[in-house]
Amino acid sequence: MKKRIFAISIVLILAIVLTACGGSSSQSSTPSGGESGGGDQVVELVLGGVTSDSAKEAVTFFAEKVAEYSNGTIKIIDFPDNQLGNDETRFEMTQTGECDISIGSTSSVAATYNDFYIYDVPFMFLNKNEVYDIGFNGEAGKQILNGLEELGLKGLAFWENGFRNLTTTNKEIKGIEDLNGLKIRTMENDIHLAAWKAMGANPTPMAFSELFTALQQGTVDGQENPIGIIVGNGFEEVQKYLVMTEHVYTPYYVVMNLDKYNSLTQEQKDALEKAMAEATLYQYERSQYYEDISIEDIEAAGCKVIKLTDEEKMPYKNAVEKIDPVAMAKKKMARPELADKLVKELEAAR
Repeated sequence: MKKRIFAISIVLILAIVLTACGGSSSQSSTPSGGESGGGDQVVELVLGGVTSDSAKEAVTFFAEKVAEYSNGTIKIIDFPDNQLGNDETRFEMTQTGECDISIGSTSSVAATYNDFYIYDVPFMFLNKNEVYDIGFNGEAGKQILNGLEELGLKGLAFWENGFRNLTTTNKEIKGIEDLNGLKIRTMENDIHLAAWKAMGANPTPMAFSELFTALQQGTVDGQENPIGIIVGNGFEEVQKYLVMTEHVYTPYYVVMNLDKYNSLTQEQKDALEKAMAEATLYQYERSQYYEDISIEDIEAAGCKVIKLTDEEKMPYKNAVEKIDPVAMAKKKMARPELADKLVKELEAAR
């Protein structure tokens, strides 16, 4: 509640400043449910974002493009770096209309939107092409994104958070047998916990804020996160090995308050969606760029990077399949048939 009050205060203060400083070309946004009256009226959309560099750059790109394509009738007010609260808080604020657009990890809000649990299944995707072509743009992926309307949200896009990878403090992982007994910090997620146990490790949920110290002091033997999170938090300074297991692909969701979206004119909707489509491709490109340079930084820090082929991932995948993670996800999903559809689409494409 304190975070929400703080976030609302920021937005209100900004609105007062804009009203005081702007003229007729900087009017407040159209109330939900009505169309913009045109003229000098500008729709201002508050966007709550994450700490990822690729996502922040993509938001800037999106803001420029949507202003261009809408002839200046849409203005993005950007609050990056979790300024409006964590993923769950921003997701809820977007539902209530306190925030217009938000970005966050699907894993963080799967308890609210259960169909996101399918993206927690380990080794569902073996590479990024499968993610883009099937996971996001296949029929199941599109239905998952569109289903957000049941929560009062317009699903605008899936952005890249990235594959989760394993780092260890002292032990080089040459094969799955090397995981036996290793204490690995994981998310508090039933599917993730069961998967690491199936691979022989000892998964240990822990607050993320405590993780660096735990790695440094040897409280845990390793952790798993996307490359950007690993480098962003300096884990390579206290880890000797990075194994590119790419065991779970976690997307970012990009959602908009549905009433706010419906309040736009058709021309504004078209401009927003065109800008979002271009910003999404840009975000994928920047994400890959940052992943490449991050791996270089990890190696420069003295952390050995071990890359795995699709074939080398199979022993991990086979071990995880014994717990049937798809079935675990289906039990949590509102529309479990989408999990079956996604699996069939992947099988047909391989």
